[in-house]
Amino acid sequence: MFRTRVFQEVEMMKERFSKLLLGEDMSGSGKGVCTAVAISNAITNLYASVFGQHLRLEPLSPEKKVVWKREMDCLLSVCDHIVEFDPTIHNFQDLSCHHEAMGSRPRPDICINLPALRKLDAMLLEILDSFHETEFWYEEEGNSARSGSFRRVVQSQRKEEKWWLPLPRVPVGGLSDEARKKLRQKRDCAGQIHKAALAINGAILAEMAIPDSYWASLPKSGKARVGETIYKHLSTEDDFSPENLLNCLNISSEHDAVELADRVEASMYMWRRKGNFTGQSKSSWETMMDLVSDTDRTDKNLELSERAEVLLFCLKQRYPALSQTSLDICKIQYNKDVGQAILESYSRVLEGLAFNTVAWIDDVLFVDKSTKTQDQ
Repeated sequence: MFRTRVFQEVEMMKERFSKLLLGEDMSGSGKGVCTAVAISNAITNLYASVFGQHLRLEPLSPEKKVVWKREMDCLLSVCDHIVEFDPTIHNFQDLSCHHEAMGSRPRPDICINLPALRKLDAMLLEILDSFHETEFWYEEEGNSARSGSFRRVVQSQRKEEKWWLPLPRVPVGGLSDEARKKLRQKRDCAGQIHKAALAINGAILAEMAIPDSYWASLPKSGKARVGETIYKHLSTEDDFSPENLLNCLNISSEHDAVELADRVEASMYMWRRKGNFTGQSKSSWETMMDLVSDTDRTDKNLELSERAEVLLFCLKQRYPALSQTSLDICKIQYNKDVGQAILESYSRVLEGLAFNTVAWIDDVLFVDKSTKTQDQ
């Protein structure tokens, strides 16, 4: 039995290794994706296979935990061989001279971020492992066993969103004070992990080069892209308030927020490019005649781009679970840096797991609060 399981695991590892080498093109014709995209997809698919059906606060099964740790160690081992070269001085005492040669050292972004991500990974698994004995339990949709007084409230909430998740249940009277306190502490911890993973992911994406295809897709007019209302707020000479602007906009769903983020980000880069490069060659006389107007226009474009960047930041703060923008997806699709691909995909999946953990805890706390309210 043991030898059979080991053989199956070895064969599975061979298959995944082959997919990485072939760039997911099993025909071997060389039409596959680059290594960076292949390894990014491998991490994303591994997360989906291990955590895709994990929809509640409970420890990860030992089998899935072994698969997650073993395969992530294999994928992350690539980073051990990613280095950067820098000149170093070698002193020769016998010859009383020194010689300059190229040496290698680990890349700073990997040295800093990879250990942090591994720590966040271990902390998330530790949080899930702590839910082995709880005062709450779960009930699948449609199962009326151990019915509770809050069920009617939770069902009405789940009709429109989260309807696919199992329903958390608590005893009559709600959770004990100690259990509620521990639950909130774990929620705070998972929330901090989510912020840390989000920050790392954002920093890695910011370092990725913007593909030429995205530059080609930028609109000629930033005003037309963001719309009259947003442009009016961005270009006003009064104090600019991104929070007031977001309150004025009719953002009714996360889809609307993502669409707004795409429009603001595209206009931001368009204004930034206009502010730094006009794209036209002029004679010295034309340059002198247009000096003042060009300076004013450049300052205006830079100001618009800065305000758009602030608006985009506030939008992402208001919607922390916002899906990736078109630029983010484009960067991941065309990225060829393997180190950045590993850090981005690893931080992205940890960000998703941390966010789900916070949401699951919120569901239990919501049910607990509803139960206490109905009992009163």
